[in-house]
Amino acid sequence: MYLPTHFDEPRLDLRHAAIRNAGLATLVTSVEGGLDASHIPLLLEPTPAPLGLLLGHVARANPQWQATPPEADGLAIFLGPDAYVTPSWYATKRETGAETGMKRPVDYAATR
Repeated sequence: MYLPTHFDEPRLDLRHAAIRNAGLATLVTSVEGGLDASHIPLLLEPTPAPLGLLLGHVARANPQWQATPPEADGLAIFLGPDAYVTPSWYATKRETGAETGMKRPVDYAATR
C-alpha cells in the first residue's frame, strides 16, 4: 500500500486505538480466482506482543470463510472519520473565485 512517510503513524498505541474505535473492518482475503471482501466486526487483543491479535466471526452463510484457504493472506482495513474539504472554504477561493492549482483535500484516517 502506498503510504507517504508524512502520513505514517508509527505509534502502535494510536494505531490500536484507531482499530478499537472503528470496530468494523473490511476483511479482504485471497480466494481462488481473485479476492473476496466482507464487513466484519473485529476485536483487538493486545497479545501476542507487539502487534496483537484480531478476533472476529464470519457468518456461516458468508461463503468467504469456505472459499479462503487456511494458508491464504488476509487484510483487515479499519476506516476512521473522513471529511471532504471544499475549495470554497479557503480564503483565496472566496476572495478571487479561482480554483486554479487548488487540490481537492480529503481528510481521513485508516488503519490496516
